[in-house]
Amino acid sequence: MYGRESIVLQRDVNVIRIPDGTPAVLAEGHVVTLFQSLGGNYTVTTETGHMVRIAGEDADALGKEPPSISHLETGDQAEAVEKNAWEVMRTVFDPEIPVNIVDLGLVYLCRVTPLAEGGNVVNVIMTLTAPGCGMGPILQHDVEMGIRGLPGVAKVNVEVVFDPPWSRDMMSEVAKLQLGMI
Repeated sequence: MYGRESIVLQRDVNVIRIPDGTPAVLAEGHVVTLFQSLGGNYTVTTETGHMVRIAGEDADALGKEPPSISHLETGDQAEAVEKNAWEVMRTVFDPEIPVNIVDLGLVYLCRVTPLAEGGNVVNVIMTLTAPGCGMGPILQHDVEMGIRGLPGVAKVNVEVVFDPPWSRDMMSEVAKLQLGMI
């Protein structure tokens, strides 16, 4: 969702500055302008013109409801866990680009391996649109925490690589359409 809605913060809230990924705090009463609300997080601009990301769990500071994923597979078998992991990754967005990381072509691999003691380990290999992206650790954390919260997941490893380097050719047709590239 895109918009230009002005919102008065209802409480102090932790934010992440875009594009450098630096944490900061915005005070209650600060006026922000909603830029986009995708994947459960909110990208807003501040009164001073900075772009920041507010996490979904802090939606109440904006007067919004925290989002949830409702269409997940049931069960903790490897196949269901893998499908759910891909669904979770489709809710992770670069805060500057209105396309999820899967359709952007940033996820190279998602492998689920059952563990003998129960549960599954999920290994993800992903990249970033640019090696120096300050939001890289934030996106990596979003993927890890999202998958970690799924039923049947005992362990998550998310590795960020830069070989092969990302290019626009890796984007899905949906992503290219969303960005007006076709």
